[in-house]
Amino acid sequence: MTGALATALPGLAASIPSPDQHTWYLGPVPVRAYALAILAGIAVAIWITGRRWAARGGDPDDVLEIAFWAVPFGIVGGRLYHVISTPDPYWGPDGDPVRALYVWEGGLGIWGAVALGAVGAWIGCRRLGVRLPAFADALAPGLLVAQAVGRLGNWFNQELFGAPTTLPWGLEISPEVIDHLNRTTGTSFAEGTLFHPTFLYELLWNLAAAAVLVWLDRRYRLGHGRVFWAYVALYTLGRVWIEMLRIDTAEHVLGLRLNVWTSIVVGLGALVAFFLVGRLRPGREDGVELPGRERPAQAEDEDEDTTSTGDAGEDAQAAGPDPGTAARA
Repeated sequence: MTGALATALPGLAASIPSPDQHTWYLGPVPVRAYALAILAGIAVAIWITGRRWAARGGDPDDVLEIAFWAVPFGIVGGRLYHVISTPDPYWGPDGDPVRALYVWEGGLGIWGAVALGAVGAWIGCRRLGVRLPAFADALAPGLLVAQAVGRLGNWFNQELFGAPTTLPWGLEISPEVIDHLNRTTGTSFAEGTLFHPTFLYELLWNLAAAAVLVWLDRRYRLGHGRVFWAYVALYTLGRVWIEMLRIDTAEHVLGLRLNVWTSIVVGLGALVAFFLVGRLRPGREDGVELPGRERPAQAEDEDEDTTSTGDAGEDAQAAGPDPGTAARA
C-alpha cells in the first residue's frame, strides 16, 4: 500500500525534512526554536482560555493572573519529571548533572508540568476567588493546543522521534544526531534512515482532541472539572501508542517505558473521575466565582448604571409612549 501510494504520487516528498538549525543569534543572545515554540504555545493557550473563561462568565483578566502562577510551576514540574524519568543524560556514566538545568535543550515531561502547573493554578485561583474545576474546564482545550505547538520545538531539536519507518512521511534526521543515537543507545542505524515523526503524530492528535473537547463541552455542557478529565483521558489514549513508537532513552518498568505506564494509570484515573463527577455533579456550575469574592469597583458601578437605566426605562414605559414617537407612528 505504501509503495503504491508513493508510485501514484511521485510529486510528493517521500519524507519530512528536519530543520538544519534550531538556534539563531541576536548579537550575543541566542534565540532557540524550542523556547519560541513553548512561548507560542503558552500565548495561544492564554488566548483560548480567556475566550472560554469569559464565555463561562469569568473575567478574562483572571487568566493572565493565574498563568503568572501556573506557568513557572509547570515548567519546573515538567523539567523535574523529565530528569527523573530520563536520568541517564544527567546522572548516568557519561552524564552531566548541570545539564539538568538546560531547559532550552528540550525535555519537559507533560505529567510533571500538569501536576505542578495545577498547584500554581490552584494558588492563582485561590488568590482570585475563582473555582479551580471551572477554570480547568476552560483551560483544557487550550492546553492541548499549547502542547501541539510545543511539539514543533522537538522537531527543530531533532529529538523524541520514533522507530525507523519506510512510510512516505518518514522523518529525516541529520547524520550527527543518528551517530549520537547509535552511541547512546547501542543501535546501528545507517545514515539516511527515516524515522516515525512522533512529534507530528502527537501534534495532530492534540489538535483533534482539542476539537473533540470543544464539541463535548458544547453538546453536553460539561462542568465541575469534567472537560479537564476528558482532556487527560484523550491525551493519554494517544500518548500510549505514540510513546510505544519512540526509541529515545527512557526508564523501563516491566518491559514498558515509564511514560507508557504513567499514561495508562493516569488515563484510567481520569476516566473514573469523569464518570464519577458526572454522576455526583451533573451539568455545569452555576457560577465560576467562589462565594464571597469581591468584584472590582468598576464592575459594581457598571451594574448600578445598568440597573438605573433599566429602572428609568421601566418608569418611561409605565408613563406611556413618547408623544413624538406616537406622532411619527
